[in-house]
Amino acid sequence: MRRKATIILLCLLLPAAMCCRSANAAATFNASDAANVWSAALAYIEPRALNPVTIPQMALWGLNGLAALDPNLNTTLQDKEIRLYGPNSLLLAIPAPAPTDAAGWGQASARVAAAAYAASPALQRAGTQGIIGNFFDELFNHFDPYSRYEAPAQAAQDQLMITGLAGTGLTLAGQGRRVIVSSVAADSPASDAGLQTGMIVSAVNGRAAYPAIVDSLNNEMDGLAGTRVTLSVTDPQMGKAASSEALTLIRGYIPPQTVFNEPPVAPGTAVLRITGFNKGTGDQFASLLEDLMSQPTPPTGLVLDLRGNRGGVLRQAVLVADSLLPSGVIARTKGRDPDADQTLRAEGADLTDGARIVVLVDGQTASAAEILAAALADNGRAVVIGSETLGKGLVQTVTSLPDGGELYVTWSRVLAPLGWPLQGLGLMPQVCTSNGAKSVDQQLAMLAKGENLMAPALSMARSIRPPVGVDAILAVRGNCPADIGGALDEQAAAAVLGNQKIYNAALLH
Repeated sequence: MRRKATIILLCLLLPAAMCCRSANAAATFNASDAANVWSAALAYIEPRALNPVTIPQMALWGLNGLAALDPNLNTTLQDKEIRLYGPNSLLLAIPAPAPTDAAGWGQASARVAAAAYAASPALQRAGTQGIIGNFFDELFNHFDPYSRYEAPAQAAQDQLMITGLAGTGLTLAGQGRRVIVSSVAADSPASDAGLQTGMIVSAVNGRAAYPAIVDSLNNEMDGLAGTRVTLSVTDPQMGKAASSEALTLIRGYIPPQTVFNEPPVAPGTAVLRITGFNKGTGDQFASLLEDLMSQPTPPTGLVLDLRGNRGGVLRQAVLVADSLLPSGVIARTKGRDPDADQTLRAEGADLTDGARIVVLVDGQTASAAEILAAALADNGRAVVIGSETLGKGLVQTVTSLPDGGELYVTWSRVLAPLGWPLQGLGLMPQVCTSNGAKSVDQQLAMLAKGENLMAPALSMARSIRPPVGVDAILAVRGNCPADIGGALDEQAAAAVLGNQKIYNAALLH
């Protein structure tokens, strides 16, 4: 049932023709679709790309994607003409549009692709969408690793990952002979209606609820956005006065859970693991953190586990940083387009009221997760423990294309609060675990004496300014090689959080 709902939602997010078209229905190349997509893309990329690039150059790069499908094809710009060559002859020659005419170059590219399609069985097998995709594949081979085109189906799937599947946010479980609420997602229709864990659900959509069918009942929670689910609910906390209440929930998009409360690394500590950043991450983090800090004995130390976190929505990482920093710069972004230049600042309050914070990172910590860790380290708010991170410090701007696909174009570089670039360099931790247990013991022993053995490497890393060469990057990263996180990280976190002198010495930035 859940899989069926996902497929229905994907179809709703795609242009109608995409879901209705059979696999072999496209007998001809749709030049109009290709022209519209490529025209829009060229117009969007040219003023925003991080490095200057002309519209004719991008179009020719893209048309080289025809040769990726059929090596017998070759497209060139000669004598102010766009020429398409086959294995033994000139297939097409058309006047080149003006260099600034994105629409003209998109239409001309579609004419070239149509002529190639007519002459090439390989292109005919690829179809219109395959040719459009190969145009972008070849175009973005000349850009950075993160600029890309996503076809309509993939774009719709990714959108579901960010916004979440439509549902109620309610999960049910069997308890004896009853069905109870076992979890309620933050900012969901269920939480908005006041549902809480432990409440008894006696019916769903008029059907009696009992433990043997709880899986089926949970499947009924998901469905199309805007549709309704009716529940009969009793609150056992009301005691004998409790009576069944009818509730109607309207399904909405529920962001997947990305923040988890993990076992503490030591008494008096708490661990929150963030696996990625989607539209619900900031709220999920704030909700869990507020619950922790409202306990009768709140934790005195917080571990923020970002190991394996590949990033996601930058705004959500900023919200998490904002809930831990009373003030200060979170990050700066710089690009060619004036709209790409931003200074992101903390505007909220520290929800932990000054509790010690450790951030765990590893070689798979990337993008928005690196930005969050760097913001906390550079502002002296947290000790970062682990290894060098991936080093993705480029920001993409996203636009929807006429075919329902999406275009991701890198348009800015990220600078940490102290001015050093994340791209390629990554984040140097204040306590390095990737050099082994003996090295960690030595670092902790010196931290107890007020000295940080990572100080030279940290100074070198924080002093770098863009542009930076590969040799300089490797020289820095070699001090704490990227690695996969492990138990040594938690052991170091416990030692740092458990000793104020060690913690203060490790805060070096």
